[in-house]
Amino acid sequence: MNGFSKYFALGLGLLVLSPLFAQAQGRPDVRNMSCGEARSLVRQQGAAVLTTGRHTYDRFVSSERFCPIGYITRRAYVDTRDAAGCAIGYTCEVDTRDRNDWWLRLRR
Repeated sequence: MNGFSKYFALGLGLLVLSPLFAQAQGRPDVRNMSCGEARSLVRQQGAAVLTTGRHTYDRFVSSERFCPIGYITRRAYVDTRDAAGCAIGYTCEVDTRDRNDWWLRLRR
């Protein structure tokens, strides 16, 4: 094999394997973190999408300012490596309260 053929084969092999590397990088899994690590991750990033189960995930936020307008926060609890029901932060949900304070939400 000459030099070009070796590098071509190596490059082709990496190209074939690259989707496997991309799949291995998924989102963080709270089941593999301690409660403090998961809470700290959400607090540091402000908002994070985290795996919560084999086929489930959710977006967690540190405060309402990371939710879209018209949404409010609800306390979120997840099962982590060391705690069942760890208070990780919040999730955003549609504000269904019948209030006429839309102008306050625009100012936050």
